[in-house]
Amino acid sequence: MIFKKQITNSKLNEEDAVMVLQQGSAEAFSLLYNSYAPKIYRFCLRMLGDEQKAADAFQETFMRVYESRTAFNGQNFGAWVFKIAHNNCLNLIRLEKKELLQFDEEIHLGKTDRNIEEVGLKEQLEKAIALLPMPLREALLLREYEDFSYQEIADTLNIELSLAKVRVHRARLFLRNLLKPIVQELNES
Repeated sequence: MIFKKQITNSKLNEEDAVMVLQQGSAEAFSLLYNSYAPKIYRFCLRMLGDEQKAADAFQETFMRVYESRTAFNGQNFGAWVFKIAHNNCLNLIRLEKKELLQFDEEIHLGKTDRNIEEVGLKEQLEKAIALLPMPLREALLLREYEDFSYQEIADTLNIELSLAKVRVHRARLFLRNLLKPIVQELNES
């Protein structure tokens, strides 16, 4: 069998690894994990804005990838993994929203009040991204940070291609408006 030879020689390419993973190969899983782990963690971190939550979503993603390996239809493995990560992040966000309802509003609002002048541009960008509505945020993150094509974004989010383009465009406009005062201040300095 061709896969056994490749496995023993540890020369699986990604396409073959996806096929062998469906049979339960630990080596194939390891290869795919090593290939996608940094991207998935970055995506989770940017979606959730918290290292611990991102680590939880990341771990859950790869557990589900392995558990659901036979459900993969062979189209685009990367989009499938990102879709699982996306769903895990949304689940954690929903859970967080439920928990926030239990806290006093004053405490919650107090955490977000910070002086813009004290914070660097990178942190302001991250804050601005966190303010984006979730559909815009996830499309922007996939496009700008993961270099997904619009079609890959559409496939990952289960939306039309035109809607993927619109979401990225609207996210960019939203960020431009939010960051305009900061950019003007930097240009004046």
